Amino acid sequence: MTASRPETRTGGKPASQGVIVGDYSLSVGKPDRPAPKGWSWTPLNSVARLESGHTPSRKHPEYWGGDIPWIGIKDATENHGRVLDDTFQHTTALGIENSSARILPKNTVCLSRTASVGYVVVMGRPMATSQDFVNWVCSEAIDYRYFKYVLLSERRAFLRFASGTTHQTIYFPEAKAFHVCLPAPPEQRAIAHILGTLDDKIELNRRRSQTLEAMARALFQDWFVDFGPVRAKMEGREPYLPAELWRLFPERLDEAGKPAGWEEVAAEIVADVGIGKTPPRKESQWFSTADTDVPWVSIRDMGNSGVFLQETSEFLTAEAVEKFNVRVVPDNTVILSFKLTVGRVAITDGEMVTNEAIAHLKVRDENTYSSEYLYCYLREFDFGRLGNTSSIATAVNSKSIKALPILVPTNDLVRCFSDRVSPIFTCIKQLQSEAGVLAQLRDTLLPKLISGELRVADAEKFVEHVGP
Repeated sequence: MTASRPETRTGGKPASQGVIVGDYSLSVGKPDRPAPKGWSWTPLNSVARLESGHTPSRKHPEYWGGDIPWIGIKDATENHGRVLDDTFQHTTALGIENSSARILPKNTVCLSRTASVGYVVVMGRPMATSQDFVNWVCSEAIDYRYFKYVLLSERRAFLRFASGTTHQTIYFPEAKAFHVCLPAPPEQRAIAHILGTLDDKIELNRRRSQTLEAMARALFQDWFVDFGPVRAKMEGREPYLPAELWRLFPERLDEAGKPAGWEEVAAEIVADVGIGKTPPRKESQWFSTADTDVPWVSIRDMGNSGVFLQETSEFLTAEAVEKFNVRVVPDNTVILSFKLTVGRVAITDGEMVTNEAIAHLKVRDENTYSSEYLYCYLREFDFGRLGNTSSIATAVNSKSIKALPILVPTNDLVRCFSDRVSPIFTCIKQLQSEAGVLAQLRDTLLPKLISGELRVADAEKFVEHVGP
C-alpha cells in the first residue's frame, strides 16, 4: 500500500471541526502543540484507511460459526495491546455478505470505541470486527506497530474524545479528525522495535506461565476430576505413578461416582470465605491510583491477571478500608468472581481488598489443603451446578459460594499433589513478577518515546540487557 491518501469506508457525518488534545501524540483536530524536531502533526486519515465494523444478524445461525475471525469487545478487553491470532467468535462469508462488516487485512489496528473504550488490538490475520471498533489499515507512511503504541499511550485521553450520557462512545466524526504526531518511518520502526522487544519478552513469560499452569491443571484433572488412578485400578491396568503414591488412591468409585471414602464439604469448612466491598463511587476521595494505597481488585483486574494477581488498576485509601470495614485479603488467598462474570480465579500476591463481586477463600489449614489445590479445583469447577436460571450470574451469590461443594480426598493425597505443583506455581509467580517489571519499564518509556521526549539512542540503553 502506498502512502497516498487511502479511501475511508465509514460513511456518515464528516470529520469534527473541533480540537481535543490528547496526552502525547494524538489529537482530535490539529493541535497548537509544537511537534518535536523532525516530526509533524499529520491527519491520520491521510496515512491510514479508517474502517468501521458490524455484527451480522444473530437471527441467522448460518451467519455464525464459520472460519472468519470476528473481533468483539471480549477479545479486546482480554488481549489489550496484543496481536490477535484468533477470536472468541467467528462469522461466515454469508454473514459478511449480508451485513456491513468487512474483512480487513492483517496488521489492521483496532480501537474499541464504545462500551469499553480504549482497548487496542492488532489483527494477526484477516478478520472482521463489531461496530464497537474503529479500525485503521496503515499505509507505508505509518508503521502499524508504532501506531498501536500511540493508541496505547493515549488510554486516558480517549474519555476526553468520547461523549454520551449512558455509555461513553468515540463517534466517527472525532475519529475522522484524528491527527497523529509522526517522526519519519525509520524512527517509527525503531521506536516500535524498542517497545516491541519488551512486549515480546512479556508475552514469552505469559506463554510460559500458561504452559506451566496447564501442566498443574492436567495433573489435577487426572487425579481429582477424571479419577484416572482409581479407574485404572478398577480396570486392572498397570500403575503409572510411584507405588507409595498409587496406594493413596481408593480401589473403586462409590455409587455417586466419587472415589470411595472421598466426600464433598462446603467451602466455608475448608476455607475462611469473605466478600469484598466498594465504597460509594460518588465519593471519589476513597479511591486512588497510587500504589502506596491498598490494591483494590475488580473483575477487570482478574481478566488478564494470570494465576497470581499482582497488580490492580485502582486502590483504596487506608481511610476507606477502615471507614467502610473493607476486609483485607491476606497474601496467597484464592479469589473468585461470582457476579457479572462468574468463575474467574486467581491467587493474591500480597495483601489486597476486593469489590463485592469477588469472594476470597483463605485455606484454614495449610497442612491439610493448599491454595494451589483450591485454585485448580475452582478452575475446573462447573458453576452451572449452583443454579438453573438462564443467567448463572444471577444464581450465584455469597451464600452459594460459602456452600460451594469442595472435594475432600485424603490429607496425604492433597499434600502429595501440593508438593508436586508448588514448584510450578513458584515458577509462575517469578515469571509474572519479571513480566511486571518489564511492563513497568515499557510503560515508563512508552509516553517518552511516543512524545519525542526521549530519543531512540537513549532508550536503547534501557533495553539492551533484556534477554530472550
